[in-house]
Amino acid sequence: MQTTISIRNGMARLPEWQLAAPLNLDLYADEHIAIVGPNGSGKTKLAEILIGKHPLFGDYPKYDFSPSERTLVSENIKYITFKDCYGADNDRTYYLQQRWNQQEIAEDTPTVRDKLEEALLGSDYDEEQQRDEIRRIVGLFQLEKLMDKYIILLSSGELRKLKLACSLVGRPRVLMIDNPFVGLDAETRAGLSTLLEDIVSQQSLQLILILSRAQDIPPVITHVIEMDHGRAGVKMSVGDYMAKTGHERLSEEKRKDISEKMSSLTTSDALLPKEVIRMKDVTIRYGNRTIIKELTWRVMAGEKWALRGKNGSGKSTLLSLVCADNPQSYACDISLFERRRGSGESIWDIKKHIGYVSPEMHRSYKKNLPTIQVVASGLKDSIGLYAKPTEQEYSTCAWWLSLFGLGEMGERGFLTLSEGEQRMVLLARAFVKDPLLLILDEPFHGLDDSNRALAGAIIESFCQRRDKTLLFVTHYDDELPSCITHQIVLTRNN
Repeated sequence: MQTTISIRNGMARLPEWQLAAPLNLDLYADEHIAIVGPNGSGKTKLAEILIGKHPLFGDYPKYDFSPSERTLVSENIKYITFKDCYGADNDRTYYLQQRWNQQEIAEDTPTVRDKLEEALLGSDYDEEQQRDEIRRIVGLFQLEKLMDKYIILLSSGELRKLKLACSLVGRPRVLMIDNPFVGLDAETRAGLSTLLEDIVSQQSLQLILILSRAQDIPPVITHVIEMDHGRAGVKMSVGDYMAKTGHERLSEEKRKDISEKMSSLTTSDALLPKEVIRMKDVTIRYGNRTIIKELTWRVMAGEKWALRGKNGSGKSTLLSLVCADNPQSYACDISLFERRRGSGESIWDIKKHIGYVSPEMHRSYKKNLPTIQVVASGLKDSIGLYAKPTEQEYSTCAWWLSLFGLGEMGERGFLTLSEGEQRMVLLARAFVKDPLLLILDEPFHGLDDSNRALAGAIIESFCQRRDKTLLFVTHYDDELPSCITHQIVLTRNN
């Protein structure tokens, strides 16, 4: 039986990339693997060892990519990471509001069409085959309306679809994807699962998926490797793994503890506005593309809203209007906390009552600050920390880190954490100033079942407090908090 990747007693030479035990692993050509485990368990370390990113003692790993005639690992293994879908590592010019500032886009910024054509460079396809391949991928991922859109303006779900499409265009021998279904709407998730099955049946492609949830394992997967505290478990069939895996639930004791801690927070006796958001006939356009059309929407204090819609329907754009990150908000009839937008308030006046987390925020956090400083930046409404917090403010940050199970990570560099741990830190940042309006845009991206349960319990408990208003975006029905009272569904306009 052909062994695609083989490792014996593998141990990374650099201590920071070492697993807790030497790695012994054979991946056979007819296997499709899911690497699963809690946040911070070593899934990414294992994946990067498999692709040869970190040199090992000895001459492993060994590869056999036949029938591919290409020899380089980089030519045969395509690896899409969670971070790729929030911008490349060298994307140093990105900032939080950039997606909504289209007038600042450089002339050489690529479009979706450019990226798909770039993915075919160096292939052995002739021009007609290249056109056919692009048409096939565009149809499968429903990218027709995005072909001339700048990639900097793509939603997180649209960007993820493009990354997947570009990797599949290259026809790799091994395709490794970190959380492929995160950020995709239900229709696209189902389509991607079917697409992966079709591709592996039509060509010599081996899949390796890094997943945070057992529920995300698609039917095409045959075997599972479970990571736990830096140790790779024995490879097992997907059936055996699912039989032993139960749904992660938070204990009643833990829920009670969260509720008691949340009730200890003081609530202001100040007279609060009854109306949190009011929009009247709001329309947002970029060139000839209408994102939001004549939207009238009213949110009252204490309401809990779910924002629904397919990828690219305008959910994040709508939230950017609320948070004053979108310059078009000042040309629209929008009031926040009963104050008309553009009536003399600063952006900081708007943000001081709002706690916010989103894929765009995660993408913009590229500095390796101590974790507690990332949380503290939520008190200052900044990306990065440019004003020194007081001791009391640091104490508040430590309290929220502890509530989110990160009490021992305050001095850890943010970029040294796993992606799931980073998302929990950014959630703590959203809560740290005890906001009147909590905006959670895809808050559970990359979280394992345990952290989803913990974060969900904190959200529920927080929203039980007087006059707390919630806007919640997700593509997963099971992620919606039970406290949701209202729903708005956006549809694509063109």
